[in-house]
Amino acid sequence: MTQLDCAALLFDMDGVLINSTPAVARVWRRWAADHGFDPDEVIAHAHGRPSLATIREYLPNSDHEAENREVERREIEDLEGVVPLPGALDLLRRLPESRWTIVTSSTRPLAEVRIRAAGLPLPKNLITSNDITHGKPHPEPYLKAAAILGFPPAACIIFEDVPAGIRSGKAAGGKVIAFTTTVQEPDLRAAGADWVLESCANVRLVSSNEKLRLYLAES
Repeated sequence: MTQLDCAALLFDMDGVLINSTPAVARVWRRWAADHGFDPDEVIAHAHGRPSLATIREYLPNSDHEAENREVERREIEDLEGVVPLPGALDLLRRLPESRWTIVTSSTRPLAEVRIRAAGLPLPKNLITSNDITHGKPHPEPYLKAAAILGFPPAACIIFEDVPAGIRSGKAAGGKVIAFTTTVQEPDLRAAGADWVLESCANVRLVSSNEKLRLYLAES
């Protein structure tokens, strides 16, 4: 097992703590069909990015805010199959409240709905697309999360599942654990992941005093 010591843990939400992939795919597939785009291509672009970024890319001349509100409404209403991923609940329950948070490209209302639907604890300092100017892969989300917790990014371990998130975490100066829940290992490695695991079930917390000590069961 690999041993890691750090000050705090920063988690992406979808694909790391929560399995919302079926719901995300349903919403974006319908949106793509409504606008005449290739659904599979749109779904691939939407993973790990703020929905507003995807909308701006595909509909540059539309009312972006109105489109984003409609996508958010559909996502909030579609919670079928939104469940915690293996090991997520156990790991979060063991962490001190001041040593972790969630950094998601979802809006705050959507993030809170999904966290509650999955039965996970809601972090005190949640970072969403409503709290930032530049979304992943820009480093701003993870820089802000580390600052809110009061630690330098280099002292944090970041958990991600897609290349955009990995690049965001690495650009912020953190070390990144990537899960193979959404894309395959070669893509995670190519994006700069420091370690690749299957899920939170492969992470064991053995200390939560002055520092967090983790053991990783790498595949």
